[in-house]
Amino acid sequence: MARKIVITSGKGGVGKTTVAANLGMRLSVMGERVVLADTDFGLNNIDVVCGVENRIVYDIVDAIEGRCRPKQALVQHPEYPNLFVLASNHTDPNKYISPQTVRLILDNLAPRFDYILIDSPAGIDSGFHRAAAAAEEAIVVTTPHISSLRDADKVISVLQSYRMRSVDLVINMVRGDLVVDGEILSPNEISEALNLPLLGIIPQEDGVFLGERGGSGDAQKAFRMLAGNIVNGTRKLYNVTNKYDGFFGSIRRSLKKSL
Repeated sequence: MARKIVITSGKGGVGKTTVAANLGMRLSVMGERVVLADTDFGLNNIDVVCGVENRIVYDIVDAIEGRCRPKQALVQHPEYPNLFVLASNHTDPNKYISPQTVRLILDNLAPRFDYILIDSPAGIDSGFHRAAAAAEEAIVVTTPHISSLRDADKVISVLQSYRMRSVDLVINMVRGDLVVDGEILSPNEISEALNLPLLGIIPQEDGVFLGERGGSGDAQKAFRMLAGNIVNGTRKLYNVTNKYDGFFGSIRRSLKKSL
């Protein structure tokens, strides 16, 4: 039976969908059967991030309205055979799609998979509740920016009304040079401020798309650690400051700031 994990954030632009897609890919590489479910109706793009937008025949709305069975709406990724995408729809579903219907579709798929990662809309509107109601665990994605942290705190407060088995924190787009220089809060300080345990730290890296095609460096190492933490119940965190410490680290910090 699949673990259903909602991946959410307080605001847009924090890389939530990219985190969901890369986490799904890494879990699938580990041999886990994964569904990436897009519940961000209207702004859906996880199929684009995964590069399968031209393969979509049915989506979650088709499954809800009975035009196909839930498993028929899944698209298998051509490069990662254990990874399946359940696309969303550009329509406004607020009038006719309830949290219960979304949960019914995902519960139907759960026996066939190990993980269902639910990409939630940002914020705490009705779309968030549709996604959260279908999940048993939650991952809150934030960046070190103050506005992102404030909005993440609001989401965490709302999640307390759901009976989640766990609610964990992933900090995305972390610049290790700024952490060392004290210009942004460290991941541990953010975790303490939000009163949420750290599950993963993802360094800022240009071109972090799905898998090796756009981010085979530090970010992908961090995603491998994040996937390992979820599967194994560990708390191994990527060290974003390691290469910026010491004499040579100070040179790297100077060079990075001059770019």
